[in-house]
Amino acid sequence: MTAWSRCLDAAGIREPELRSAYGAQRKAVRRHRRSSHIAARVLLPAALQPHALAATAFMDHGDNLLDTGPKAQRASEWGDWEQRVRKALETGRGDDPLILALLATTQRYPRLREAVEEYLLTAEAELEFAGLATEADYQAYLDAYSLPAFMLVGTLFAPETGHDRYRSACRTLIEGSQRLDFVNDLAEDLREGRPGIPAETMERFSVTVEDLRAGHEPPGLAGLVSREVQTARTALHSAREVAALATPPGRALLGAIVDIELLTADAVLARGPRLLDGPASPPLAATVRTLLSARRAA
Repeated sequence: MTAWSRCLDAAGIREPELRSAYGAQRKAVRRHRRSSHIAARVLLPAALQPHALAATAFMDHGDNLLDTGPKAQRASEWGDWEQRVRKALETGRGDDPLILALLATTQRYPRLREAVEEYLLTAEAELEFAGLATEADYQAYLDAYSLPAFMLVGTLFAPETGHDRYRSACRTLIEGSQRLDFVNDLAEDLREGRPGIPAETMERFSVTVEDLRAGHEPPGLAGLVSREVQTARTALHSAREVAALATPPGRALLGAIVDIELLTADAVLARGPRLLDGPASPPLAATVRTLLSARRAA
């Protein structure tokens, strides 16, 4: 019996079709979010792994539909997917492996259904995203899309009481993580015409989108990167309480997420203006040490 089969058994997933559906989600996460897959397999209890990977796969699939391709295509594909998910939630039936796994996980974690419905209501904020003018716009984007998307997974670790405080801590985590993503993905976002750093912040450092797209390196770019990374770091340090507020099975994973994001922040800061050539990644050895340390602590 493989380790994955033991996880499915521990989660009470017995039906062959459903086991296959969860297996497909594990493969999807392993393919597209390798670090997330490793962290889940190393740090989560066996019974929770299939559900966390299914929720991650659902979040990732929606993100790809909303982000990839011309807007008309994205709108059409998202609209079709949203209708299929809503129908499945209403009827309890679906014909897609991802939807089948999602339905089973919502039965095991009923509050996940609320998170899915919130996400479906707010996801068009990502479809309409064309950049940010102000810091206030960034904060609104967090509430409209980033936090609901994160809660697809975060809800699995939510406590029975004190949920509002836990959600607030999740928002602090995603505030730092999303800001870090926006500065780290600057090159890709510029190519797509949707930079995530607010225009008013770029203006403060005399950095323009036109200069960046032309391949120029404005003198203020290093300062801009430093400012965004340091602001992200502050939020991430404040988000450390999220692990203590979560249910015990999710504490090690959430704590490791914060630590790995801080490692990423160091890598982004070190890369500085060279982010125009591509994103930075945390050192592999340090990431492995973080995961092993979290596992020992758990």
